[in-house]
Amino acid sequence: MKSPFAVAGLVLLALLAVGALFGAWLAPHDPAALDLDHALTGPNGAHWLGQDELGRDLASRLIVGARASAMVGLIVTLISACLGTFVGLLAGYFGGALDQAVMRVIDILLAFPGILLAIAVTGILGPSLWHVIFALSILGWTGFARLVRGQVLSLREREFVLAARGYGAGAPRILRRHILPHVLAPLLVQATFGMAGVILGEASLSFLGLGPQDIPTWGAMLSSGVDYLLFAPHLSLAPGVAIMLTVLSFNFLGDALRDRMDPKG
Repeated sequence: MKSPFAVAGLVLLALLAVGALFGAWLAPHDPAALDLDHALTGPNGAHWLGQDELGRDLASRLIVGARASAMVGLIVTLISACLGTFVGLLAGYFGGALDQAVMRVIDILLAFPGILLAIAVTGILGPSLWHVIFALSILGWTGFARLVRGQVLSLREREFVLAARGYGAGAPRILRRHILPHVLAPLLVQATFGMAGVILGEASLSFLGLGPQDIPTWGAMLSSGVDYLLFAPHLSLAPGVAIMLTVLSFNFLGDALRDRMDPKG
């Protein structure tokens, strides 16, 4: 990748992955250790990003919090991509009533604002990491399904598909061996942008207090810092910048992949 933005995005995402995998060992302090005597202390040599309202080390909580964002982003994207690809393949290849039914279901789901539906679901089920994953997956698959369906509609009448059908290949084999490989590239691009949206969605739910309560999350850290914004801005600045850089990194990477795979697009 020649784009400096894509390279920067890859570096930042690599740091996110390291934090998600090894955060418990890399954190300079115990993220749950209280130090009320030094609450709201700004960045210093001992605490690089300062301390929060309970005196906990902000850098340590930020590093450990990367795990929740990465976990939600990865699981939701995998669920959405697998389900959306399966539904899109069937709808696009067989068409007819199945295609119409699938598209009407997608239209109905997309009629609801995504974040409001996620808020409603997590509000009913309660704050939990897995409830956040479920809530964000409800609509996450629709974008993948529409993308794959559109690709299959243009591929199912191509010569290589017609030839395979003429040789007696069944629908499962045609979909798996001849059509699916041609939709993997746009799926990868869609997944990259989808990860950015999921991480932002998880941060939004955590900001509202609907995310996991037993582990630090960037959204919850951002929310707790709002009350101290005027005299301890580092509480909100650190998680806010982390969320922004992560989302931008996925967007930069997605742009680079799209340009590389479709240079004329």
